[in-house]
Amino acid sequence: MYMTGFADEAGVGLDAQIRATKELGWKDIESRNIDGINIHDIPDNQFEVVCEKLAAAGVGINCFGSTVANWACQITDPFEKTLEVVKRSIPRMQKLGTKLIRVMSYAVLTDGETELDDQMDAERFRRVKEFTKMYLDAGIQPVHENCMNYGGMSPEHTLRLLDAVPDLKLVFDTGNPVFTDDRSKAKPYPKQSAWEFYSKVKDSIVYIHIKDGIWHPEIEGGKNKQMEFTYAGEGEGDVVKIVKDAIASGYDGGISIEPHLGAVFHDPSVTSDEEKKFAMYVEYGHRMEKMIADIRAELGK
Repeated sequence: MYMTGFADEAGVGLDAQIRATKELGWKDIESRNIDGINIHDIPDNQFEVVCEKLAAAGVGINCFGSTVANWACQITDPFEKTLEVVKRSIPRMQKLGTKLIRVMSYAVLTDGETELDDQMDAERFRRVKEFTKMYLDAGIQPVHENCMNYGGMSPEHTLRLLDAVPDLKLVFDTGNPVFTDDRSKAKPYPKQSAWEFYSKVKDSIVYIHIKDGIWHPEIEGGKNKQMEFTYAGEGEGDVVKIVKDAIASGYDGGISIEPHLGAVFHDPSVTSDEEKKFAMYVEYGHRMEKMIADIRAELGK
């Protein structure tokens, strides 16, 4: 098992992302945005500089946190828009030796307020199957995240996707179920249970995202105000239970932190928001390492 994380939460630029990774003693970054642009979209000359800096620092990219079929992509959009991103990402991943790419299954179709009964399942499955094959043919494993997309609507939706695309694997995010409706249950939809979701899809999980938080239904104003992100193990994401079960079951993949805490860091000597982000990310990583060490000690592993 290895540790990694979305280091763009430590700093906007690659230099800060590398520095945070090395301060934690880790070897990898799950790369998402560099200077505010996804790694598969940055200009070619900037990508070359990224490769040079990573090589000089001895830091790798274990996974691309891509935008492929994510929550901002509609299943009604031309498929070529997805394929353009897929085709850009493959040679970049091959150059960096990156073997995992986070993908999704397109945004949930709604009428503006509620989801539609017809989610165009067959077309989603067709597209995901096609780009999954493209990645596998290139020696890359796509991993689907339970985020704000079709597969994230419930564990049953993820299982339907896996049935249709058996070569697809999963990255399980512990925090997303906390603020996501479970569309497999009766209305009014309850929020998902991270443990229930994990348990139902466990056999296909090859990678884990760690974030956590508390849902406050009494607060008005939507998800951004109702979701309070916390350090791992302090929220409702069943993080300790899930990580303990994964380790007990012999899980040997990556543990990738995605704090979402922003500039929340309570040290008066750390003043700027950028300093706070960096310090928080490193603190989050150290706390996660301690959690894993404690679990291993309890399990005798």
